[in-house]
Amino acid sequence: MAPERLAKPQRVFFALWPDATLRVLLSSLAADVARESGGSPTASNHLHLTLAFLGDQPPERVEALRRIGAGIRARAFALALDTIGGFRRAGIAWLGASAPQSELGALQRELAAALHASGFELETRPYAPHLTLSRHSAATRERRLPQPIGWHVSSFALVVSERHGNGPAYRTLAEWPLAAL
Repeated sequence: MAPERLAKPQRVFFALWPDATLRVLLSSLAADVARESGGSPTASNHLHLTLAFLGDQPPERVEALRRIGAGIRARAFALALDTIGGFRRAGIAWLGASAPQSELGALQRELAAALHASGFELETRPYAPHLTLSRHSAATRERRLPQPIGWHVSSFALVVSERHGNGPAYRTLAEWPLAAL
């Protein structure tokens, strides 16, 4: 009889995922920003906005994360993304909002509080919502978009990042709808 294999930890995070129509627009913007900054655009199926990154978690903790996600009660909301910026040291070009997005902040704080209450450690730096457009960017021209990109957020997800030879692949483990507006 073969010994029972232990399940490996999974690298997980909670995130917002754009729908297919928005993903096309964001992918085009990512290609433009990557071209101008000398970077590599984020793959269309990797475009997301992280709510909470939890790193490697054992299987039983991933199940606890599913329960936490299911317990979040928040309303659907609209985001207005209008600013392109960069994290120079990390070589990241990103899309974010010039003004605080109160509903996004409320969702992130509720999730962070539930995670903390269940013993999960989160990053200590302040939450800086952004969507990564490009990696390996040498120089990002920070600017406002002429017209904000609107995003109707109607759900959030628990996602696993799986390492493969050609880079990471993301797989949704669970997704929860947000209450209708």
